[in-house]
Amino acid sequence: MAKLCIALDMASKNDNFSLCKELANNNLNNIYVKVGLRSFIRDGINFINELKNLGFKIFLDLKLYDIPNTMLDSINEISKLKIDIITIHSSAGRNALSVIGDYIKSRDDYPLVFAVSALTSFNNEDFHEVYNDSINNAVLKFAKIGYECGIDGMVCSALESRIIKDRYNLLTLTPGIRPISSDFDCNLDLYNNKDDQSRVTSIKMALNYDSDFIVIGRPIYNHSNPSLLVKKILEIL
Repeated sequence: MAKLCIALDMASKNDNFSLCKELANNNLNNIYVKVGLRSFIRDGINFINELKNLGFKIFLDLKLYDIPNTMLDSINEISKLKIDIITIHSSAGRNALSVIGDYIKSRDDYPLVFAVSALTSFNNEDFHEVYNDSINNAVLKFAKIGYECGIDGMVCSALESRIIKDRYNLLTLTPGIRPISSDFDCNLDLYNNKDDQSRVTSIKMALNYDSDFIVIGRPIYNHSNPSLLVKKILEIL
């Protein structure tokens, strides 16, 4: 069963918190809320604690990318917050992922660590300009390093989820999810803008590609009835 991660990317803490209070009546066992860089800088640790008090699992999406010791020190501090998921960048390299993997193995209370492969805003041309490789090839290279270093999973588009799972025993967390009408057995007024995402999929496509965690933000918080949409999403996960 896939888990739903709701991205809290709205313009203010009050907007994000109001949404969470509205959604707190749903079954929270399968819901994580994603606190990204903008929200964490603006709203801080207190906001995370407020979300935890509502009963949500916390996905802190900071995409750490630095030298190994700095990343490890940051992971150590983040683990003190008792959150559930954190993200790092695969591009930080084997040494960084290895020290983080060793840290994970030494603890019983660590959060799940996901390594970002290719951001879902990349298309193949833009990715090649930066990495001199295709997305599919690079994702498999990143997954191999992550697997060998003991990282829990990869952040990738749903389009790459299965090719990772065909080779490595890794979890996949997939942003760029845009619900479409065929995902549901009823008519819903759905958000249909790709925004800055290039590699997007529907919910059912993500499930068919074996995504373990799907990330949805704007389609939920821009919906006229976010709680209803979340309920319908949970019914098909």
